[in-house]
Amino acid sequence: MFTPDRQKSTAPDAAFARLKAGNDRFTSGKSINCDLMAQVKETAANQSPYAAILGCIDSRVTPELVFDQRIGDVFCARVAGNCVNTDIIGSLEYATKVMGARAIVVLGHNFCGAIKSAVDDVKLGNITELLKNFQPALATLTAADGHRDSHNYALVQKVAEANARLTAASLLDRSPVIKAQVEAGEVKIAAAMHDITTGKVSWLT
Repeated sequence: MFTPDRQKSTAPDAAFARLKAGNDRFTSGKSINCDLMAQVKETAANQSPYAAILGCIDSRVTPELVFDQRIGDVFCARVAGNCVNTDIIGSLEYATKVMGARAIVVLGHNFCGAIKSAVDDVKLGNITELLKNFQPALATLTAADGHRDSHNYALVQKVAEANARLTAASLLDRSPVIKAQVEAGEVKIAAAMHDITTGKVSWLT
């Protein structure tokens, strides 16, 4: 269990190392964080998460499971396409500046429905507005990427990876609070991709 002292003594690089080790356990079928009710009792009066993860709402990409973390170990914010708005950024500021998390991960994944919808320029209710968040990633496409269609796997993957990277980078531009912590060495930010066919997380930054 992460206590306030243990959280404070965890360096940003050590936070990423814990996440990487957890994903290795997950993909090798050796998850260790399974006694959930015991964890509920241990964390009922306190939480000191060491990392904050921004992920997609996809039901196959559950950050706590993918990284084999305990209840109380990580903050998770989830929205289709792991994009950010004021609410998400405010949540990440709370996770780091107020609650002491040492790392932020923007976790994308392959076969992302939100990214596919953006590629296909879907128009549907509030989804239309949501998909505007992916315009910067779509702008990375060139003629060499082939026909812009959600069935073009390589193209969709390129957009998903670009979106994760650009979203991670945008936190420094859009949040003076997070930027100050990064410059002070208190927090680090990374982009990563989860492969839903293998469970493996690959790190982009």
